[in-house]
Amino acid sequence: MSKRVVIAGAVWVVLSVLAFLTDPILGAFVLLFGGIGVVVLHLAGTWEEHPDFEAREQRRAVKRKAKWEKNKDVRERDAARYAEHKARQAEKARRQAERHPS
Repeated sequence: MSKRVVIAGAVWVVLSVLAFLTDPILGAFVLLFGGIGVVVLHLAGTWEEHPDFEAREQRRAVKRKAKWEKNKDVRERDAARYAEHKARQAEKARRQAERHPS
C-alpha cells in the first residue's frame, strides 16, 4: 500500500469521526463516500502495474494452444468414432434401400 493511500485513509478516518460528532447523517455521508474515494485511490495507484490488452491476449493464446495440444488425441479418437458411426449409418441405409427398393 502506498504512502498516499495511508495518508488518505488517515484523513478519511479523522474527517469521518469529526463529521459524526457534528451530525450523524453528514458523518455517514463522509464515511461512505470517503471510503469509496480511498478505495478508488488505492486501485488507481496500481493501474500501471497490470498488463495491457495485448499481453493478456498473448497469455490466453498460449494457454489455448497448450490446451489444444493436450487434447489432440481425444479429438482424433472422437473423429475416428464419428467416422465409424457415419459408416454404420451409411451401411444401414444401404441395406434398408436393398430390402425396400422404390
